[in-house]
Amino acid sequence: MLWEEVGELLHARKETLAVAESCTGGKVGDLITDVPGSSEYFLGGVVSYSNDAKVKLLGVDEGTLRSKGAVSEEVAIQMAQGVRKAMGATYGVGITGIAGPTGGSREKPVGLVYIAVSSSERATCERHVFQGSRMEIKSAAAHQALRMLLYFVG
Repeated sequence: MLWEEVGELLHARKETLAVAESCTGGKVGDLITDVPGSSEYFLGGVVSYSNDAKVKLLGVDEGTLRSKGAVSEEVAIQMAQGVRKAMGATYGVGITGIAGPTGGSREKPVGLVYIAVSSSERATCERHVFQGSRMEIKSAAAHQALRMLLYFVG
């Protein structure tokens, strides 16, 4: 399982993880903590569903939220960096998107998700448009975040 691979890698390297989730509602943290002993490498997570929470808890820039919107590469990266810094983790993950079934637009359709991973040296972000129900989109986004983390760390 992806979350077990993540755990083994972080544990072996004595590194830590923190997550900031919006559209996934805590699914990444839930998967990570399914592994016994995950407290050795998982420092915690923030479910920052509102823009206010993104600003106050993660340090996301209000101007970026206004100009780019909450569902954007810039916000995902700021979420990943903000949670990593706030919790003192080696790596941060930030996820923001539209899980549906409503809320989409032509520019930002239902299923659009930005996933970012950061360390103190660098950050990366991917744009995905997942298909399916709300639950399927949330699950696909959480699994992709773990895949990205494995690639980023590995």
